[in-house]
Amino acid sequence: MTAATTHVEAIRVRPATVDDVSLMARWAEAMAFETEDKHLDTATVTRGLEMGVADSARARYFMAEVGGEPVGTLMITFEWSDWRNAWWWWIQSVYVAPEHRRRGVYRALYGYVLTLAKADGGVCGLRLYVERENVRAMRTYEFLGMKESGYRLYEVEI
Repeated sequence: MTAATTHVEAIRVRPATVDDVSLMARWAEAMAFETEDKHLDTATVTRGLEMGVADSARARYFMAEVGGEPVGTLMITFEWSDWRNAWWWWIQSVYVAPEHRRRGVYRALYGYVLTLAKADGGVCGLRLYVERENVRAMRTYEFLGMKESGYRLYEVEI
């Protein structure tokens, strides 16, 4: 390999398993702190991940790997659209290990999920929400063909 070339390892995406829960819980805690300055309860996050991984009707989780080592994760959840008679898949809980950011990990996860959605036949699109200040993430989503929907998100915690 010359100085002008670089080696980029292939990113493999697979469904997450119960064996990934501990790492995904640590990543969820890191993401909450990085993005919202929130501290999550480890036991609650771990139970939530265990429930989601065990029940694909709740959520589906995916793990990106480089050289067999986990480097990123993504979850999808589901929203029924009676207007479209199809499902929206919501991309959530995205995390890429800091040392692997800006190396195509999210692109690989997104591409994998987009391919699954297109093959499903009952999915009308992918959605996600992003913090207003997270300009870097917005650029990434736009680069991958997503656009702002025009909706605002409202919530009430109970």
